[in-house]
Amino acid sequence: MTSSTPSGDAHICWLHGFAGSGKSAISLEIARIFQSSGRLLGSFFFLRGAGDRNRMNRFAVTLSSQLAAAIPASARFIEAAVKAEPGLLTDRVSLGTQLERLVYEPFQAAIRGGLFLKTLFKGAFLIVIDGLDECEDKQGVQEFIDHTFEFFKKHPSIPLRILIASRVEQHIRAHLKSDGVLVGNLDDHPSDDDIESFLKGSFQMAAKRDLIIQAYIQAHGNWPTQPHMSSLIKHIGGSFVLASTIFKFIIQPATEDDLTTPMDRLPLTLEINGLDALYAQTLARSQHYPHFPDIISTIALLYHPLPVVSIADLLCVEAFEVIQVLLNLQAILHVPGCDEEGDVTFCHTSLRDFLTTESRSGPFFVPYSYHLTLSYHCFSSTFERNYRYDSYGRERFNWHRLSFIEGDSYDFISEVERFKARQPARTNRLPVPAFLCSVLFYFLSFHGPPVSNPDASLYILTECAKQFVLAVQCPDDCIGLWLEDRLPYFVPMLEAKTLQFTKHTCDTLQECLMQLASAAVHPKVFFKRPSSLLHILTITAQKAHLAQATKSLEV
Repeated sequence: MTSSTPSGDAHICWLHGFAGSGKSAISLEIARIFQSSGRLLGSFFFLRGAGDRNRMNRFAVTLSSQLAAAIPASARFIEAAVKAEPGLLTDRVSLGTQLERLVYEPFQAAIRGGLFLKTLFKGAFLIVIDGLDECEDKQGVQEFIDHTFEFFKKHPSIPLRILIASRVEQHIRAHLKSDGVLVGNLDDHPSDDDIESFLKGSFQMAAKRDLIIQAYIQAHGNWPTQPHMSSLIKHIGGSFVLASTIFKFIIQPATEDDLTTPMDRLPLTLEINGLDALYAQTLARSQHYPHFPDIISTIALLYHPLPVVSIADLLCVEAFEVIQVLLNLQAILHVPGCDEEGDVTFCHTSLRDFLTTESRSGPFFVPYSYHLTLSYHCFSSTFERNYRYDSYGRERFNWHRLSFIEGDSYDFISEVERFKARQPARTNRLPVPAFLCSVLFYFLSFHGPPVSNPDASLYILTECAKQFVLAVQCPDDCIGLWLEDRLPYFVPMLEAKTLQFTKHTCDTLQECLMQLASAAVHPKVFFKRPSSLLHILTITAQKAHLAQATKSLEV
């Protein structure tokens, strides 16, 4: 540990190290120790790509609920704060205010009520925060650190300590680089002995379960040998996550395409250079199975993890097809034993980083634009009566849609065209045109025409009209439901507003609408009431016909 401040005066301890250096394991163990002594005030383990666990929006509220459980005397002060300011439980107030009112002040009040004397004999209370670098809300992270520093400056004698574990990210290091922080660098502490103990214990347990390993040991003696173990430890280079992944890779079951035994795979791992190569080699075991890209991309970009059956239902595939892909990937994925319970998760968040970085993952790259595909599956799933996990589709459709629309690493129009080209016809899914019509109209309604690209405005308007006509011509029972029920839900209407388009855009749109007019009122299509979108397109056509040099369309 390093700090210019005596360790007894430091309220914050920052434990940092590279990916897989054991930060989370240490955080969990420290939290367990303080929990057993009754001094764990709360803990929060951030995880990238895990819904509320990768943002700051539930951070203070979660700590507050844990505070009330750890120190019951604080509960009435928390309740009083919420009663006085109901917005504290929402994002309508700043993170600093939430922390002050829901955590720090109730803790102080409980201490003033008589807890302090008991604390003197037991020691300070602790808040454990792991994976702060996994939080995607960088501004929120900085606000938390700065506000906490200010709090401790005002109350230097308060019996509260905070342990923060993270990788070294600039926005964290810049704010934690202070004399009042006790710093622990795991990169400076060799962990070879711990890794050797972990590997020896793990291989011994594997030998008790695996008949092939047992037969080999009976014929050839101890395995792995000490030279094997020494080579493995040197190759691992102090990374716990690499040690764990290599072990799982070695002992994973054989497949039809890979008949190697654990004894065959151990020397092969010494030729694999780092986690990225190990991830790629493991993923290649399932690359040939149907739906592999969709399954991996879905797991990488979901708002929160889902069970096997949920993933299958969302993608409209069979559960056994998801299992077929995942069983070969258990060295890098946690696959639950029950298809309907337990979530499929990454063994380490570095796998998500690998998959979403094209320069590292190559053929296994998961583009951020895949959110468009996920938003389609969410949108479509809500029309299926037998969909068992409808809540994810309904609750997270808008999140995936916004994630795609707000992405800045790709061209919106190009990705829409790619999506249209690669989507096969699905007999039990809402037709793609209905989805695209909704997404394009939503984009225009909420974001307005792209000022820097007039051609994009024309594309969105005309494509929206074309997809609408294609949708109403589809002989699908879901189309009527889409028009009459779900469209207002998924394309929320705004108050009237004016959108500015060029004369060329409006003239071209008018021509397109006139060409599509006869198809839009196809005789086979019946409506109980006029579609809101059809009404808007009609208004658009009328406005386009009447407008002059600079067109104004009222939506």
